[in-house]
Amino acid sequence: MGGGPEHPGKGAPVLRFADTAKRLGAAARAAGLVVPAFRCPPRVAGARRTVRRFPGGSVVSVTLKGRTFSDVATDMVEGVVVVNRLEGEAAHRFRRALLEAVGVSEESPEPMRQPEAA
Repeated sequence: MGGGPEHPGKGAPVLRFADTAKRLGAAARAAGLVVPAFRCPPRVAGARRTVRRFPGGSVVSVTLKGRTFSDVATDMVEGVVVVNRLEGEAAHRFRRALLEAVGVSEESPEPMRQPEAA
């Protein structure tokens, strides 16, 4: 099934999403950023990503179905950037660091869904 430290994020989409949320939380916390809660799917029909703010924190929701892991992870990272109100160079620097923390390479997007057996 995968998903262990040697193969981060391999496996079922929901497990990969949970692993990514955990890694993003650790990286954001280490950088001194506020860590939002993550959930899927968004409550807004047709939305790829939503951010909701509450007095006690924020929630970033993303759509998994039919999307690449890279797209999902990028939306999760962007949610962290939005929640922390980062702009300019700070946003760029943290965006890159968070993407690296979850192993996303923009050159080779991976499917979010598990490949079907041949």
